[in-house]
Amino acid sequence: MNAILAIPIGLRLLGLAIVGAWLGSLLNLAIYRLAYAPRSISPWSAPLASAARRRWSDRLPIVGWLGLRRESRLHGSGFWVRPMLVELFAGLGLAALYWWEVRLQAILPEALIAELAQPGAAAAIERRAAILALHRVFIAHAVLIGFMIVASLIDVDERLIPDEVTVPGTLLGLLLAAYLPWSLLPIMHRPPIVGLGFGPPELRFLTCTSTDAWPRWLDELKGLAVGLGCVWLWCIGLMPRSWRTRHGFRRAWAILWARLIRDRLTLWALAIGLAVSIGVVVTWRIGGDYWQGLLSSLIGMAAGGGLIWSVRIIGKAVLGREAMGFGDVTLLAMIGSFLGWQACLVIFFLAPIAGAAIGMTQLLLRRQNEIRYGPFLCLAALVTIVRWSTIWESLGDVFSLGWLIPATMAGCLLLMVPLLFLVRLVGDLFRR
Repeated sequence: MNAILAIPIGLRLLGLAIVGAWLGSLLNLAIYRLAYAPRSISPWSAPLASAARRRWSDRLPIVGWLGLRRESRLHGSGFWVRPMLVELFAGLGLAALYWWEVRLQAILPEALIAELAQPGAAAAIERRAAILALHRVFIAHAVLIGFMIVASLIDVDERLIPDEVTVPGTLLGLLLAAYLPWSLLPIMHRPPIVGLGFGPPELRFLTCTSTDAWPRWLDELKGLAVGLGCVWLWCIGLMPRSWRTRHGFRRAWAILWARLIRDRLTLWALAIGLAVSIGVVVTWRIGGDYWQGLLSSLIGMAAGGGLIWSVRIIGKAVLGREAMGFGDVTLLAMIGSFLGWQACLVIFFLAPIAGAAIGMTQLLLRRQNEIRYGPFLCLAALVTIVRWSTIWESLGDVFSLGWLIPATMAGCLLLMVPLLFLVRLVGDLFRR
């Protein structure tokens, strides 16, 4: 860490911009290779048989796409613009994220920054610990944003988000939370002092209990059961399912189990569940920050996926069709594994704001009422990351309301029923 901090900030930012541009090349490769209909657009893919042999310069980030314009007859006019912008913004974005989170420490509450700026040896130790934690936070957020870029652009192209993106992303989020728990979102905590109120603010990573003390029962078998329950809820969601009651519930159950048994995805989901469960048990045995980080990540994963899954079920029941793809479920589960359930609540309410505006515009101009929701979830997650200090200062106390939070969310989901009926009526009017 000392070696990194000894590098002038300008050189650090320049290095990150170059690394980000190269990583943007990998993002483009993933976007075109993991799509349902893969395309050989990336210079790192094998070219089409009718294409000219690619040059070494084609693989240079950003500028390589200027040479690849010669393949416009194969991929369409202007095909090179978006991947070039992906690499450009990946480079600039990685440097900007480092400047924002590490250099400016803008992700930390102002009161905590002021406390860390105090003179003295104790404050110097705290500053060093904070800088180390912010580097870990930066790495986790850079990884998450990379996965979100791939998921969003595939969703824009094909109206689906493949599990090949969200499943590895979720596993990586769990791994980071387990072995680098300080990569979770930072918060300000005031430890209680008997007879003196609260002590000075200190830096902590966000756990599933927010500002409340970590309850002892979460370190016991009950806590392990919660963690394993989150794992298998996610794995069940990954399994192939079909539920059609046209010929009765008994027939529907038979078809469901027949597909589960025959489909290879079931074996993959079971294998992933078993491997993750072993990791959960090992981390539970280790305990401490590692277990607190992993359990918080697991609950964030389950909460994020559960929110969108509930909307999907309610929407299908009211509208008579899929209101949201299951890729959106696994996407918010992945985001929750990095950011926690608190951030998922914020994202859940932020994403529909932009989504509703775009949806109404489409409905009025094109008579089309279907939107790709994944990019809006990712945009809301990015806003949450960048403005986390403001969000925490505004909602930190709200996140400690305990059982009132799930009760409120249940009420909001119930309110969706009449709102979706209204959406259905408006959509029917515009389609006439």
